Amino acid sequence: MSATAPNADPLELARFEALARHWWDPSGELRALHDLNPLRLAWVEERLGLAGKRVADVGCGGGILAEAMARRGAHVVGIDLSAGPLEVARRHAEEAGVSLDYRLLSAEALAREEPGSFDAVTCMELLEHVPDPAAMVRSCASLLRPGGQLFLATLNRSPAAYLFAVLGAEYVLGLLPRGTHDYSRFVRPAELTRWLRASGLEPLALTGVRYNPFTRTASLTPSLDVNYLAQARRPEDPA
Repeated sequence: MSATAPNADPLELARFEALARHWWDPSGELRALHDLNPLRLAWVEERLGLAGKRVADVGCGGGILAEAMARRGAHVVGIDLSAGPLEVARRHAEEAGVSLDYRLLSAEALAREEPGSFDAVTCMELLEHVPDPAAMVRSCASLLRPGGQLFLATLNRSPAAYLFAVLGAEYVLGLLPRGTHDYSRFVRPAELTRWLRASGLEPLALTGVRYNPFTRTASLTPSLDVNYLAQARRPEDPA
């Protein structure tokens, strides 16, 4: 991947383009995103305090998290490389009367345009869909001002994740379209922690997420075996 090429897989972009019209259907193919969003939103809110913060939502898709953060008073810039979901996000926000700044832009491009200008960056379930997840972490880190925080969600490369997130979610229960995930791209917590430190960030927290598809509820868990959340911070500049 060149220094200017976007860190994106065309097949992944096409897959999410095809899902654009279903993005805001809470009972549709992306219903798990709707079920997980309140937990993720609360987790970020508790650690950051969204009101008045400038937040970049990297890989915002159709805007489920971005719009929820804006409703909490954050000034949100949502970026994605899939035009269809981004247009759905814009239209939904306009109809709801929520002010957001959506851009068809890569994380690398935003980092070049606005380095060190965000209080927080959210990057939810994107790392396992890009060719170079370590580079994505670096791009997200470069967006943060001193003291800014990075919040990520991804999937562990573990037997349990393959069983539940691939076989169970895609092939047995139909929670996600088949082919949504490539298990080889899942990210082990130790790998993510190493990338965070290499990007100049201080890892603060790792916590697992348990999702019950039958009750459609999500909760935090100490186990990082399947879904997990990560928090890191850019150190303050020395006085």
